[in-house]
Amino acid sequence: MAANLNTFLFGIYPYIALAVFLVGSLIRFDREQYTWKSDSSQLLRAGQLRLGSNLFHIGILGIFFGHFFGMLTPIALFHALGVEPPAKQLLAIVAGGIFGAIMLVGLVILMHRRFAEPRIRATTRATDWLVLWMLLIQLLLGLVSLPVSAGHMDGGEMIKLMTWAQHIVTFQGDAANYVAGVAPVFKLHLLLGMTIFLVFPFTRLVHVWSGFAAVGYVTRAYQVVRGR
Repeated sequence: MAANLNTFLFGIYPYIALAVFLVGSLIRFDREQYTWKSDSSQLLRAGQLRLGSNLFHIGILGIFFGHFFGMLTPIALFHALGVEPPAKQLLAIVAGGIFGAIMLVGLVILMHRRFAEPRIRATTRATDWLVLWMLLIQLLLGLVSLPVSAGHMDGGEMIKLMTWAQHIVTFQGDAANYVAGVAPVFKLHLLLGMTIFLVFPFTRLVHVWSGFAAVGYVTRAYQVVRGR
């Protein structure tokens, strides 16, 4: 039973979450473009927004790209660059701790602002609260995992997680086996992370797509404005 549950949660559920994430985002963009926005509350209260938002976005971008390149870069490439697993493990702990702390401060400011201002609280939907609490819990799980990671400075646990992620994205059926024996905090972190992808298309998080798409403005043609 335990083996079957592990296979479902870490071998099948990732594809369910990714399918809903991609297809759901496409359908929402096609059918509900007027809801494709971040729903900024700046007009209701500007106080705390700039500081909280900047800290939150700096932290989450650092964490996102750290996870993306850290988990999906083949270990052979790190070896070729002269980066051994213990060094990568230390880098992940230090960088994760710094960006995690920055994001935590920003997120707490934003949540306090949303709780404390009646007008913002009145316009906050249930899905907004869901996203905020999921992000907070996920962030706390990540920070709690740092001391656990520090107890495996040989990089063995990190390599298991990297191998799992790389086997998932390359559609290899034995991915779940690599995380069967990792610490529970890592499993909870993975599960909640996948669940955030699952609910992504149904929340304001869809505006993240637009943020990445904005890079295209760098290569667009110049707009010619002629005087009369």
